[in-house]
Amino acid sequence: MRLKHIVLLLLLVLFGYLLFWPVPIQPVAWTPPPAPAYAGPYAPNDALAKVELLGVGIGEGPETVTPDAQGRMVMGYKDGRIVRYAADGKSHETLGNTGGRPEGHSYDAKGNLIIADAIKGLLRLNTDGTIQTLTDSADGVPFGFTDDIAVAQDGAIYFSDASSKFGTAMLGVDDVLEHGGHGRLLKYDPASGKTTVLLSGLQFANGVTVGPDDAYVLVNETGNYDVVRYWLKGDKAGSSEVFIANLPGLPDGICFNGRDTFWLAIYAPRDKLLDAVAGLPFLRKITMRLPQALMPKPERRGFVLGLDLNGKVIHNLQDPRGDSFAPITAAKEANGMLYFGSVIRSEFARMPAPKAQ
Repeated sequence: MRLKHIVLLLLLVLFGYLLFWPVPIQPVAWTPPPAPAYAGPYAPNDALAKVELLGVGIGEGPETVTPDAQGRMVMGYKDGRIVRYAADGKSHETLGNTGGRPEGHSYDAKGNLIIADAIKGLLRLNTDGTIQTLTDSADGVPFGFTDDIAVAQDGAIYFSDASSKFGTAMLGVDDVLEHGGHGRLLKYDPASGKTTVLLSGLQFANGVTVGPDDAYVLVNETGNYDVVRYWLKGDKAGSSEVFIANLPGLPDGICFNGRDTFWLAIYAPRDKLLDAVAGLPFLRKITMRLPQALMPKPERRGFVLGLDLNGKVIHNLQDPRGDSFAPITAAKEANGMLYFGSVIRSEFARMPAPKAQ
């Protein structure tokens, strides 16, 4: 009899925990569109099955790969290191350490590396090896998760604060579960030192890239399964619109190849359970209370899309195998190659860039 009482008490404690334990999220109900099928422009294939793996065992989480004109490759690791690899990937050197978590990065016209550091803010690694903080807040709100950057031809730096509420501990799971719109698209002017908020209320603002002739900037909304375009020039300047909606997965990094294609990294396919509880905030709180080992895990699938200048899918690169290079968090084209980063793996990858269709 005593054993039954103990079991009953433990069950009551468990149910009480799942129902009432405080969690940091305040979920907002929303209705996602039905996920598109893996058919047509998203048909399964094995185009990513033979990527070349580089940097094995050198560090953890090379989220973004930034190649230079010489074919050398720079990435930031979870421990704060900024590392540059030779073009053949066989040797490497450490350029500096941000002391935070470098995410997206890109070179400016002077050869400095501009870094979105999730913890430290927007940084600049100068050619002399020194690191400067350019900005770490806007409109009185500190950056919570500085995520990606793009440098325009005129030197302006566009970047995302994925979530002003949540940090890096859960890699955005908390922000996506809450769906509270804490993401921002920002602009930093190196000449004046001014930081401007261009868009707010974004659902985990992720990858950022500038379009042709600096006419607009694109920013991914991971939590909304879409990409938003913010116009910088022309009659629509200052306005925004959805560039591509209802993606089949969670969009992460995005990068323009300078000609005709935006490469969009898909972190993972959409989760049916996550979509099913989108309108049920109470169940999303329960999900947040689950031990990490029991929380829904994203499907492992290498997945990158190529979009034309109108947001139409023109390349569909996948690898659905269980041992695929995934999740892919960034895809950049340079020197005839397509480079891939991953926020949780210990290597990065590359392959010859697909030919224009």
